[in-house]
Amino acid sequence: MTQGDFLLQVRGLCTAFHTEAGAWPAVDGVDLDVRRGEILGLVGESGSGKSVTGFSLLGLIDPPGEVVAGEVLFKGRDLRALDEEGMRRLRGDRIAMIFQDPLMTLNPVLRIGEQMMEAIQAHENVAAGPARERCREALGMVGIPSPGERLDSYPHEFSGGMRQRVAIAIAMLNRPDLIICDEPTTALDVTIQGQILYRMQEICRDNDTALIWITHDLGVVAELADRVAVMYAGRIVESGPVGEVLDAPRHPYTKGLLESMPAAAAPGARLRQIDGMAPSLTGRPGGCAFRNRCPRAIARCAEQEPGLTEEGQRGYRCHLPLEAKEGAA
Repeated sequence: MTQGDFLLQVRGLCTAFHTEAGAWPAVDGVDLDVRRGEILGLVGESGSGKSVTGFSLLGLIDPPGEVVAGEVLFKGRDLRALDEEGMRRLRGDRIAMIFQDPLMTLNPVLRIGEQMMEAIQAHENVAAGPARERCREALGMVGIPSPGERLDSYPHEFSGGMRQRVAIAIAMLNRPDLIICDEPTTALDVTIQGQILYRMQEICRDNDTALIWITHDLGVVAELADRVAVMYAGRIVESGPVGEVLDAPRHPYTKGLLESMPAAAAPGARLRQIDGMAPSLTGRPGGCAFRNRCPRAIARCAEQEPGLTEEGQRGYRCHLPLEAKEGAA
């Protein structure tokens, strides 16, 4: 696979937060590849570094955080080499982001139409009439009824699910090549979530748009993604085609996440969970960061951090990986 085959290539991405006690890595040597039109699920527990990874890709890390190392190649161009004006032109145009809370995207005192037109006219010289028509089409694309009338509404006049659809419409206005979604359906009920997931798949297919979907929910990833990358303590510990990884995980952490899903428990049985808690930013152990919670840990796990093992399209970091029959559900 050559560099030209990928829309996005991330190599050795490190993001640290500076404190009086030193710099602590929230993202520690992350590598990612995303092809045009592909949906990548980035999963892990809270505190694993997945959201910080998404913000780092777009240069949205504020002090005391800082991207301290790595390359973020978008269409072969290193985004870390761009100045703030260069990144501003890129954001919302070729790369868009959808946040967990749509009110991070929407201004409560401006009508939806004004905000959407501003997102277009910030990147293109488009007259008001054609810009408004594009906004109307975008709202219709995400399933909002009477889209022409709703352009004159304020954000508080929409339900939570409808506000999230508006945020998705804004992200799609300029037909970006890549959308980064930071848990955008977490606060929505299951029915609305399913509708939005279907709509996102449809949009990506029709526009050949790549998607990075950040979530803690492996059920969503199984339904939505083509490939999955599992994060723990700032690192990718397993990645590969979604069907292969979820059907037969090689890393014990991935297996633990799958077994902790409610659907994996028998009716009336207690839910399973991974023992212990994820390490804090300042308290990560040496060797394998997962070893204190891992039922398979051996002495080597405390002494040496596992390197990357690659098997075809799959990769994992574990000294004692699960065999295919052990990881199978």
